[in-house]
Amino acid sequence: MSEQRINGQIRVPKVLLVGPAGEQVGIVRVEDALRLAAEADLDLVEVAPGANPPVARLMDYGKYKYEANMKAREARKNQANTVQKEIRMGLKIDTHDYETKRRNVEKFLSGGNKVKVIVRFRGREQSRPEMGVKLLGRMAEDVSEYGYVETHPRADGRSMVMVLGPHKKKAQARAEARKRKTDAEKAAAKSEAEGTTSDTSAAPAAEATAPETTASGTTQS
Repeated sequence: MSEQRINGQIRVPKVLLVGPAGEQVGIVRVEDALRLAAEADLDLVEVAPGANPPVARLMDYGKYKYEANMKAREARKNQANTVQKEIRMGLKIDTHDYETKRRNVEKFLSGGNKVKVIVRFRGREQSRPEMGVKLLGRMAEDVSEYGYVETHPRADGRSMVMVLGPHKKKAQARAEARKRKTDAEKAAAKSEAEGTTSDTSAAPAAEATAPETTASGTTQS
C-alpha cells in the first residue's frame, strides 16, 4: 500500500469529507476541507483516492501513524499466532445477514484473530463510496468491545476494505478458552459426584425402615 496523501498533497478539486468521528460531512471543495482541518488542528488525509470524488478524512495524522506503527510492531511479534479472517458483504446487505456477519466478526476477534471486512460495490454503487465508509464504520462501532480499527476504510478496486484487530492476543484468547473448558469439566465432575453421594446416602435409610423378620418367619413391627 502506497503512502497516503495528506493536506497540500491532495490535488483534486473536491473530496467527500468524513469527520474525525466518522461522521459524513459531504462533498466539499478541497480548500474548504483544508480550512476545516486547520481550524480543528487536524490533518486532511486521503483514505480512498480511487473514489469519485476521493474520500478524505479529518484526523491527527501524526498520532494515527504512531499508533499504526505501534500496532504493526506488536502484530509482527504475534504474527506466528495471528490469523487474518475475511468477511465479505454487499452494500445492500439486509439486517439478518448483517447480524450474522457481525457475530462472525465478534467470534473471530474474541479468538484473537484479525478480520478483514470487505464491502463489494456493484454497478452504479461504485459512485457511492460514502455508503461503504458508513457501513464499515457501523461494523467497527458494533464490534468495538472485541476489536479496534487497525486500517481505516480504503478503496481497493471495486471494493472497500477495513482491517480490525483484536483487543485480546491469540495466546490470551486460547488461555481463556482452556480455562473455560477446565471450569466446565470441574463443574460437571462435581455435579456427578454430588449425585452419586446422594444415591449412596439414601440406601441405609431404606434399610433402617425395613421390617425385622424373626428366625421363625414372623414379622415384628
